Amino acid sequence: MTTTSDTAGPVATAGLRNDLMAAAIIAGLGAIGYFVFPDDLAFLTRVIGLAFLVISLDLVTGYCGVATLGHAALFGVAAYAAGNAALAGITDPIAMLLVGAVAGTCTGLVSGLLVTRFRGLPQLVLSIAFGQLVAALANKLSSITGGSDGLAGISPGPVFGVFNFDMFGRTGYVFSVAVLLIAMVALLRFARSPFSLMCRAIKDDTLRARMIGVRVYPRLVIMYCVAGAVAGLGGALTAINTGVVGLDSVGFERSAEALIMLILGGAGNLWGALIGAILFELFHHYVSAASPFHWMILVGLLLIVVVLFFPRGLVNEVVRRIEDFRQARAVR
Repeated sequence: MTTTSDTAGPVATAGLRNDLMAAAIIAGLGAIGYFVFPDDLAFLTRVIGLAFLVISLDLVTGYCGVATLGHAALFGVAAYAAGNAALAGITDPIAMLLVGAVAGTCTGLVSGLLVTRFRGLPQLVLSIAFGQLVAALANKLSSITGGSDGLAGISPGPVFGVFNFDMFGRTGYVFSVAVLLIAMVALLRFARSPFSLMCRAIKDDTLRARMIGVRVYPRLVIMYCVAGAVAGLGGALTAINTGVVGLDSVGFERSAEALIMLILGGAGNLWGALIGAILFELFHHYVSAASPFHWMILVGLLLIVVVLFFPRGLVNEVVRRIEDFRQARAVR
């Protein structure tokens, strides 16, 4: 008879192997970006910040089935909090990240308490209303946010007191890759936890989850808080690297773009969220440069193609085909 202790060892080993592989992949991609695209480090750093927002959205939408179009509020509030912390004298980048994560968690808590009480269209409308409320407050509270001019003058101190942020974006890029690596490994472990698996069960069949005694609402609120912390890291990173926070960071367009990136990569898969953010921003960057007046048309066509032929997202489709291939080989 196989016991729990007999299976715990191989499962832990497989988890550790996956974590090391994830760290190696992100470090490898980061090295490619640093050495192959040295003139685009600022752009790549921006992509990393947005990737945190998409990963955060995946936690509530892909893992819990929560429909939201106001997720940028978590990202933007954290960016403003980190920026104000820097202006108040807290210039250590890691302290700014913590400020952003806390602000994102608090915003996620408020948003989660409101949005996850409902399902379907009411949930979507509430998420939009929350996002618009935050955007309107950001515009009105100019003493805190800078209003339409944005919050400027954010000047982070050196990383660990040694590495100054340079005008070429090298320090900011390496710092962002390191934060992404640590966060991604932690989130992949979190995604394998019983808590996350239960959230997936809630997404698949909420009624059945309630029937077996699962407390749905508190779990969704907790997941929203975790997502807020992740979005907060992205917002703080953006404030640290750009030195300015604008109204676009909390706008509806930012939320909609994040959802597009998630659909492109594949919901319910953290790698899908990350790859979707990278692919969309690369497409946006190069296509808009080549055709500044028609790139939105091309984005629309790309999305139509993806939804028609890869409805589960590019990464999920690749994973499915690899699994089919393995099963076919096993049958032979």
